[in-house]
Amino acid sequence: MSKCCKHAAILRQQEIWCLMTAPRVCVFYSCGITMFRTKNVLFGDHNLMNQRLHFRIAVLALFITLFTGLAVSQQKERNRKLDSAQKETPVATEEAAKDEQDAKEEGDPLFRGMKYRSIGPYRGGRSITATGIPGDATTYYFGATGGGVWKSTDGANTWSSIFDHDGSPSIGSIAVAVSDPNVVYVGTGEGCLRGNIAQGDGIWKSVDAGKTWKNVGLKDSRAIGRVIINPRNADIAFVAALGHPYGPNTERGVFRTTDGGKTWEKVLYKDENTGAIDVAFDPQNPNILFAALWEVRRAPWTLTSGGPGSGLYRSNDGGTTWNISKNTACRKGPTDVWVLRSRRTPSAFIPSSRPRTAAACIAPTMAETPGIG
Repeated sequence: MSKCCKHAAILRQQEIWCLMTAPRVCVFYSCGITMFRTKNVLFGDHNLMNQRLHFRIAVLALFITLFTGLAVSQQKERNRKLDSAQKETPVATEEAAKDEQDAKEEGDPLFRGMKYRSIGPYRGGRSITATGIPGDATTYYFGATGGGVWKSTDGANTWSSIFDHDGSPSIGSIAVAVSDPNVVYVGTGEGCLRGNIAQGDGIWKSVDAGKTWKNVGLKDSRAIGRVIINPRNADIAFVAALGHPYGPNTERGVFRTTDGGKTWEKVLYKDENTGAIDVAFDPQNPNILFAALWEVRRAPWTLTSGGPGSGLYRSNDGGTTWNISKNTACRKGPTDVWVLRSRRTPSAFIPSSRPRTAAACIAPTMAETPGIG
């Protein structure tokens, strides 16, 4: 080690000792250096660091105090509200439990233990139509009002979109032929007249269970309320066409095909402002049909529903002729048709002791005056 390096090492050791003992005068004998300690020279930086540290500790303590006080006050407020709710809601809780028990006791006993759950798909969109195949617990179809037709072949565990490259994505109704499940009809254009609906482009048909599709007419119907297929003959189908939601047109009413959609016959029509919203078979006799006509007009800012054109109709000859129900409740605007088939036990709807069929139109004022025909 050179003499210079030795002096530097000795100087460093003496400097450290000087700072630790803090004399007023430090003399470094090895190199003949004398250092006078002053507060600003040796300890100025150290005192500044202490001041900053004390300031940060004070700020942190203030923050902790404020946060703790806020948390305590919020907890007290939550406890107060909880105590108040517990004092005020024992009656409501008892009523809710009673309603739940009543709901469990209503309806078919076979279904009391069942609960609804979401089965997806979560990107399918809003839906107003779904169907399956009698005897097949794994195959289902549903139509989205903006997402086309979807199909499941594994009991609704997974879904596949099967209508992406065909017609309008707004689906109003789907029907599968009972006599031939490969035959599927789709009515495009929803009949639920919201202010932001998309129009349809008629009826589409598949003869290979949804693999391919073909448009078979009624393109100017714009909105389809229901499509039904004769359970004994897949070539016979009926369409309840609501028509243009925002204006008058003539391609509306109940249409029938007897050749698998090659041609369509308008079998029930009222006027250019009234369309058909629903049509249904008698479950025991497909020659008996019920249909609901709805006089309605949608505007971006309002909905005009009901009028003299609305009504519940019945046909006893396979849809060739129709008779209107004398009940005027459906003139307020029917939206669905329910067909009820009685047993031999008389009921509130069908007092006779022999089996009969009745149809109910479900109107916007259903809770007040449901129409029975």
